[in-house]
This record gives sequence, structure tokens and C-alpha cells, in this order.
Amino acid sequence: MKLLLNVFAVIHAFMAGLFACAALALITIAARLGWLAIVSGEMDRSTAQDVIEAVGLLAAAVVALQIAQTIAEEEVVRGADVSGPTRVRRFLSRFFVVVIVALAIEGLVATFKAVREDLAQLVYAAGILAGTAALLAAWGVFVRLNRYAEELEPEAMQEAKREDRKLR
Repeated sequence: MKLLLNVFAVIHAFMAGLFACAALALITIAARLGWLAIVSGEMDRSTAQDVIEAVGLLAAAVVALQIAQTIAEEEVVRGADVSGPTRVRRFLSRFFVVVIVALAIEGLVATFKAVREDLAQLVYAAGILAGTAALLAAWGVFVRLNRYAEELEPEAMQEAKREDRKLR
């Protein structure tokens, strides 16, 4: 069983590496897009739209990088069991905070793009922002309800704190 767990850790490390590579690719594309927009010499709405799209790509890169870091920390370094309420809340919270911020930025990018190019696309942007708000509300409910589960298992919080020491 120990060998199988080590194989899983290697696979998780590989996946974290792929997410980090994807983040680097997105950062490179965003930097190039933003740079080309700025050096084009024209400071107009088109330039602003390109910079806003670069920001959207950077938000996606942050998500990919955060996923890489979370996988590396939780599955490779800590080897944490994500079955207890404390660990589940912490794992999901790390993920959701980045996803919600990225979705909010994407919603804003889509809004700016729709206002500039095609007002019919504003429904899509509103859908992203409404979905982001619903996800944020659901996450809040989850955290609140999970808190009650944590009170029933105080030793899970202590175990999570001990696992955190592995990262120092």
C-alpha cells in the first residue's frame, strides 16, 4: 500500500508541474498580448481591450498556479487525507477563493468586451457574474455548515495544524 501511495504522490507532483507549466504559458501569452497592445502606439479602446484580455489570462494563470501549489502542498508535501471536515474546508477554500476571483475578473472582461463589441454578449457576462455570486454564496454556506462539523471533531483541527508544520 505504501508503494501505491508513493506512486500517487509522484502522479500528483507531475500534475502540479503541468498546472505550473500551463500557468507559465498563460503568463507568457498575457505578457506578450499586453506588451504588443502597449507598444502598438495607439492608446485607444482596442488597446484597453487587449490589456483587459491580458488581465483575464493572468487571472486564469493564477488559478492554474494556485491549483499547482495546492496539489503540491496537500498531496505531495503533507500527504494529507482530505476526508476530515477541517481539511476539506481548507482545501476547498484555497481553491474557491482563487476560482471566484478569476471568474469575477472574467465576468468583468466579458462585460467590457460585450459593451464594446456586441451587446448581445452581455447576457453571457451577466451569467458569469451571477454564477460567480451563486458560487460565493454556496461557499459561504458550506464554510458555515462545515464549522459545526469541525466543532464535533476538534482533533481534526489539531491534526491539520500539525500537518501545516511540514511546510515551514
